[in-house]
Parts: sequence; structure tokens; C-alpha cells
Amino acid sequence: MKKYLLLIALFFSLAIYAADKGSWTGFIGDAHCGAKGNNEGHKDCAKKCVKGGAAPVFVVGDKVYTISDPKKVEKYIGDKVTITGTINGDAIDIEKITKE
Repeated sequence: MKKYLLLIALFFSLAIYAADKGSWTGFIGDAHCGAKGNNEGHKDCAKKCVKGGAAPVFVVGDKVYTISDPKKVEKYIGDKVTITGTINGDAIDIEKITKE
């Protein structure tokens, strides 16, 4: 029983350690275009794709992150932003977002 508790504790400590807190600058794009949305010229397309049902994403360079609460970025679709929050794997949890 103690082995299982130790393994569970180790798993949770690794999961917490895997989360990356910080600030990143990139574009709010759309899941349909992905990394192609990493520029200001993609704004109209991103808005059209999100309006058509594509999920908004956060694009930093060639990396595309899903957004845990898409409502937080509704007014920033296509914009260059700086996000403060936590990245866990391929998802970002937004604490603060500011337009660049």
C-alpha cells in the first residue's frame, strides 16, 4: 500500500513540475490554420475561421497552444498579445492577456 501512495505522490509532483509558468508573446489565431496564424496579415482569416467554428489558439513561433478558456481571447482574435499564465503540455491557462 505504501508503494502505491508513494507512486501517486511522485506522479502528482511530476505533473505539477511539468507545468511552465511565465509570459509569452504571440498571436491569437485559429485551430484551422494553426502556425500559419503567426503574423498580423492573418487577422481577417483568423476571425473568419473562429466565427465559422474553429477554436482560437495561441501561436508562438511554430508552436500552437490550445486555450483552456477561449472566452478570455474573444476580443483578441488575430491580434499580437502577451499572455501570462501556465503552459501544461500543449495547453495554456491564461491569467492575464494584453494586446501588443
